[in-house]
Amino acid sequence: MAPEARIKVFLKNSATALCAGAVVLSSFSLGAEAARRHYRSHHHHAPVLPAAPPRALPYPQLRLPFEIPGAQYLPLAWAEVKGWSDDNHLAAYKTFRASCRTISAQTGAAEPKAESKAESKALGASLSEPCRAAKSLDLADDAKAKIFFEENFAPLRISRLGEPDGFVTGYYEPVLEGSRTQTDVFNVPVYRRPSNLFVRGYRQDSVSLPNKGPVYRKIGRRKLVPYYDRGEIEDGKIAGRGLEIAWLKDPTDLLFAQIQGSARIKFDDGGTVRLNYDAYNGYPYTAVGRILIERGIIPKEEMSMQKIREWMAQTPDGARELRRQNRSYIFFREVNLSDKEEAVGAQGIPLTAGRSIAVDKALHVYGTPFFIEGELPIESERAKTPFHRLMIAQDTGSAIIGPARADLYFGAGADAGRVSGRLRHPMHFVMLVPKGLDPSVLAAKLPVPDPRPSEKIAKLFPQTDQSKPAAPAAAVAQGKGETVAVANPVPLPVPRPVIDPVSEPRRPVKNRPHRQQ
Repeated sequence: MAPEARIKVFLKNSATALCAGAVVLSSFSLGAEAARRHYRSHHHHAPVLPAAPPRALPYPQLRLPFEIPGAQYLPLAWAEVKGWSDDNHLAAYKTFRASCRTISAQTGAAEPKAESKAESKALGASLSEPCRAAKSLDLADDAKAKIFFEENFAPLRISRLGEPDGFVTGYYEPVLEGSRTQTDVFNVPVYRRPSNLFVRGYRQDSVSLPNKGPVYRKIGRRKLVPYYDRGEIEDGKIAGRGLEIAWLKDPTDLLFAQIQGSARIKFDDGGTVRLNYDAYNGYPYTAVGRILIERGIIPKEEMSMQKIREWMAQTPDGARELRRQNRSYIFFREVNLSDKEEAVGAQGIPLTAGRSIAVDKALHVYGTPFFIEGELPIESERAKTPFHRLMIAQDTGSAIIGPARADLYFGAGADAGRVSGRLRHPMHFVMLVPKGLDPSVLAAKLPVPDPRPSEKIAKLFPQTDQSKPAAPAAAVAQGKGETVAVANPVPLPVPRPVIDPVSEPRRPVKNRPHRQQ
């Protein structure tokens, strides 16, 4: 065969072999990819199982026998209550019996919403037991009154969580000059509750609407908008609608009557009208004294009601602006009380000067006794008069918030106003808890814990301290004549070491010349 022919045959066979190799490699590549997909689908992508439902707790969530939100309390012995033996217990007993009239009436009546009211609070309806005991005891001896409280109550030191003491302020019933009609001198109106004021859950003719929560102005049958604030009312938004009960000289008198929640207005003809809180306009109370302190007008250590009055009298324009910082506005109702009777508290009974206090209605039950101890400026602004007195919760206020917070009622008139106006002091609070509030009643509902495992099970599954190294090998223990294997805890795997990747040097790429075609 000629050389040219042999070269052609060689090239033809080489091309055929290259094509066959390409086909084989392609088939191998496709087969390998299929094998990889098959492996992943069967070994690396196991079906996702649904998550197991959370395991329910073995014990039910039961309400604690005694619990006041945000409070800390410590049981005491009567001997540990400082000043307890020095008080007039008979005066406190008479005030407590006055509260019992309301407590007994509420206990005897069928009230379907009791669980959402007093029953939901720490004391619940437990005061009914001491009230039943007091009903048959018309005591006239201080020593017997002291024994009554010690036999029916247990002392409990109480304060806000993280604080050692409680805090007290004072309030009173102002006695003001007024007129039944508007004149050039008496031109500040005292308003009764407007008919278009609406609070959800209450009828518009209900007595004494709550002093917290939203309040609306009803337009037509369905539309509700926020009620007017103090500035809008002072500007005459509800004037001329026949809501005026009386007229005063000074808007500062009205402001302080609204802060106290009650007032006596004396007229030129000798008549008197008694006013009590009836509703508010839905805006939170802002203390004007705190604003004067923040602005540096009156030092904190000198702050008192008298100081506020003096500044407002000297600065009429500033007083108008300051009043409007407190957007809350109080509406009054007339009450049928003589001049000899004290103002009516939120519990619905006349208060007792020096024995009644206002507390946080959301936490406490009316009628609860509180022993308050410390020093107060009773005699003068600089005095530190020892104060240790058993007080009865019979009232509330929008600024009285917390488990150990009280407003002390001092009566009516200018003297009571001077004393109450300078009180802003920390005091010790001891709450008297009825002995009928037995924690074992609810504790009996708690289930018995699981039984303790047997000795054999405990040895098979020992509870070891994870902070100590485990034993190197399984041990053998003897119990009651038999050999029992004690399992060692399973060791955790050694964590994988962290190795920083090392970058390999790149090989230089040679530039190959393109083949000329």
